[in-house]
Amino acid sequence: MNSMENIYVCLVAPFILAILCLKGEGRKGLLFLLAGMTSCLLSGYVSAFAAGLAGTDLLTSSHEIAPVVEEVMKSLPLLFYILIYEPDKKSVISGTLRVAVGFATFENVCFLTSYGTSDLLRLMIRGFGTGAMHVVCGMIVAVGLFFIWDRTWLRAVGSFALLGFVTTFHAIFNVFVNQTGAVFWIGSAIPVTMMLTYLLFFRRKTDLA
Repeated sequence: MNSMENIYVCLVAPFILAILCLKGEGRKGLLFLLAGMTSCLLSGYVSAFAAGLAGTDLLTSSHEIAPVVEEVMKSLPLLFYILIYEPDKKSVISGTLRVAVGFATFENVCFLTSYGTSDLLRLMIRGFGTGAMHVVCGMIVAVGLFFIWDRTWLRAVGSFALLGFVTTFHAIFNVFVNQTGAVFWIGSAIPVTMMLTYLLFFRRKTDLA
C-alpha cells in the first residue's frame, strides 16, 4: 500500500470502532464522515486513471479532471442513501455536509504528508482555503436541496444542476490557487468569505442544523 492508503487505514480505524458501538444519529454521522474519506481516497484513483487515459499533466488534471471526479464521488454516497433509505430533507442536507467534511479532512491529511508541517502559513491557507472549498461545495448542494426537496419534479434536474455548479466552482478555485501572488490569495479567500457570508446572512433562513 502507498502512503495515502496507509493514512486512510489509520484514520478510519477509530471511526469503524465507534460506528460499531453507536446507534442512531451518532452512527449515521460517523458513517457520512467515513463515506467522505472513502470518496476522497477513491477520487485519487479515478482522477489518476482518467489523467492517464487523457494523457494530461498534473496541472491540467487539477483544472479539468479532478473537480469533476471529486464532486461526482462526493455525491455517490448521498445518492445511495437517498435511493435506499428515502430519508427526509434534513437528513439528506446534514449528510451532504458531513460527507464534504470527511472528504476535506482526508485530503488535508494527505497534503500534510506530501508537503510537511513546517510552513504554518501554508498549512493555514490549505486548511481554511482548500478545506473550506469542499465544505462550501457541500453547503451549496445542501442549501439547494433545502429549496427544491419538497418539489419532487425538481429533485432530479435540480440535483444535476447543483452538481454542475459546484464542479464549475471547484474548477475555478483550482485555477486560482495554482497561480501565484494576488490571484492565489484571492482564490484562497473566496470559500472562507462565502462561508462567513452564509453564517451571517442566510443560516437562519435555511436552518440546516
